[in-house]
Amino acid sequence: MTPLTSSPRLEKITPGNLESATGIRVRPDQEHAVTPVVESLAEAYVHPPGVAWPRLIMDGERPVGFLMAFLDIDWRGDGGSVRRSGLWRLNIDAREQGRGYGRFAVASVAAEIRRRGGHELYVTWHPGPDGPEGFYLGLGFRTTGETSGDQTVGVLDLTTASL
Repeated sequence: MTPLTSSPRLEKITPGNLESATGIRVRPDQEHAVTPVVESLAEAYVHPPGVAWPRLIMDGERPVGFLMAFLDIDWRGDGGSVRRSGLWRLNIDAREQGRGYGRFAVASVAAEIRRRGGHELYVTWHPGPDGPEGFYLGLGFRTTGETSGDQTVGVLDLTTASL
């Protein structure tokens, strides 16, 4: 991975950058494992305000990725016995992968969860050799032993993580 030499930033999705956000495309071999940005934005729209936290990842004037966090959701759908926050979607444009933007995205979500008083960051991923498991484990996530649908659930302890 080439370390970042620039200062990426997050932007809220607006009418002015919607086309840039929906233009983010992962590699063809990753398409089965990640939801397209347009579908993620539709999903954010149908959830109560404050649950989804979609952001465009920018480097200068160049859109390089998209992330969407989930904040304080009812994980089990049973009225709130377990509440969690984490990274819901991460799409780094195929031309921009391997440059540190994924790590920046995870660190940004971690910072937002910490800002809101959270101590854990959850993520799910498709298992398999072409999936992102190595990326997440390399950042310090550990598997929980749970699945969400057909995806592996991982968690990062934000009290000890150095992101």
